[in-house]
Amino acid sequence: MRRARRLFGVPRPLRWLWSYGVRVEPEPGGPVRGEWIVPNGTVSGMILYLHGGGYIACSPGDHRPITTSLARLARRRVFVPDYRLAPEHRFPAALDDAVAAYRWMLDQGVAPGTIALAGDSAGGGLVLGVLLRVREAGPPLPACAVCFSPWTDLSASGESVRANDGQCAMFRSENIGAAASIYLGAESPRNPYASPVFADLSGLPPILLQAGSTELLLDDARRVHAKVQGVGGVSRLEVFENVFHVWQMLDGIVPEARAALRQAAGFISDPLRP
Repeated sequence: MRRARRLFGVPRPLRWLWSYGVRVEPEPGGPVRGEWIVPNGTVSGMILYLHGGGYIACSPGDHRPITTSLARLARRRVFVPDYRLAPEHRFPAALDDAVAAYRWMLDQGVAPGTIALAGDSAGGGLVLGVLLRVREAGPPLPACAVCFSPWTDLSASGESVRANDGQCAMFRSENIGAAASIYLGAESPRNPYASPVFADLSGLPPILLQAGSTELLLDDARRVHAKVQGVGGVSRLEVFENVFHVWQMLDGIVPEARAALRQAAGFISDPLRP
């Protein structure tokens, strides 16, 4: 956990590099803490972005390469909640905070049809967990969801966890179990709210999943895609060749990062477009 918090995310001195064309506004108090990313000029709609970090590391500021780019490309305000992390706050604390952030948006009078959920890695799993909670509790669902390299199976049962071990620059297969145990404690890794790949995925809004062909979590995205389509839902899976886990963080450096973010912004603008 200490190593992850030291190494993950963007160093503070570099965060300003991605702030061109946007305003960063803190949301310091009230029921939800986090930060707003507001693009200059006309905006239409909102994105609730849930950052990754294995549920044990990172913060809203660490993911500005993605959140600022989405704000500019989609022409939407982006809110990134500062949800609680493990081991200080184990499952379901992060999910509770993410659901609270969505409900808070609705309480502010934001129409659900103008909200898109998005997240990377653990945040991608949280996106699906929020959709499941909201579907079952009754509040209106958002318009769509985008998941970058989502971590949807904390039991690490996907074939790609073994087949791609050693091919991804981010981590090895044993890291998945270590982070999952810190987050879950005594909870089962097959709990569908922690591992949405084991959930009933019917009745969800359109979902875009992006993953790398050589990353360990490739099957976490492929299996969710297959399950959503199997129950008649709308899902789009985009697999990028030979990129590392959450390559979108290197927007402006890796060409595939900008391509992925442009496609995500286009999906958010029109999730039913072929």
